[in-house]
Amino acid sequence: MKKNLATLGLTVCSLALIQATQVSAEEVASYQTNGTITFEADDSITPPVDPVNPEKPVTPIDPSKPDDKPTEGTGGPLSIDFASSFIFGGHKITTETMDYYAGLQTFQDSEDGPNYIQITDKRGTQEGWTVSVKQNGQFETRNGDILEGAELFLSAGTTTSVTDQQYSPRATLKREVTLNPNGFQDVLVSANSGQGMGTWIYKFGNDAEEGRTAVKLNVPGKTVKLAQEYSTTITWTLSNIPTVTYDS
Repeated sequence: MKKNLATLGLTVCSLALIQATQVSAEEVASYQTNGTITFEADDSITPPVDPVNPEKPVTPIDPSKPDDKPTEGTGGPLSIDFASSFIFGGHKITTETMDYYAGLQTFQDSEDGPNYIQITDKRGTQEGWTVSVKQNGQFETRNGDILEGAELFLSAGTTTSVTDQQYSPRATLKREVTLNPNGFQDVLVSANSGQGMGTWIYKFGNDAEEGRTAVKLNVPGKTVKLAQEYSTTITWTLSNIPTVTYDS
């Protein structure tokens, strides 16, 4: 009998303890705290990436430079990180009108790809931007001998990025454009408000195969050609004001 009473007493105590635990677990108050993170514009230089696989960093080669090293990117929250030089190579003098194609962009650590320009927007304002290009004078020798009538053509390019494509800037050229050696600017790509954040590639050809014929120099057969190197310069301009004019 005593044993049964002891067992009953233990059971009652256990039930009371369970009830007490349940009561103590009931919510009696709540209190909220915050989680925050702040971003600011970044003015550091963004390194070049592969024009076909923009997730991959690359080291471009520029044969027009004595050390094969391209000019460093402009830096700043809105920047030109890299732009290809157009290398048309060496050719025999001819009296025929000829098309010469710029070689592909080469890299130290990656396969050749299309020529391209890379833009990065790290302002954090979503204000948009525009990229234009111009040729600064006709191809000429160091002594000033002009390659008369030579015309530089750029095929309509495409954009790519690791950023979601809903934010993609718009390629403004719908067809091949002839650069004006007198310095007239042609708009290549434009990011409207809410577009173009992050790093974007504008490339002449989707891949190496298309890139082989995307940049062309036409030289008339009647043009006098000296056995020398002819060169010009190309200016790529990044503006913080988007354009609304598109090629048709």
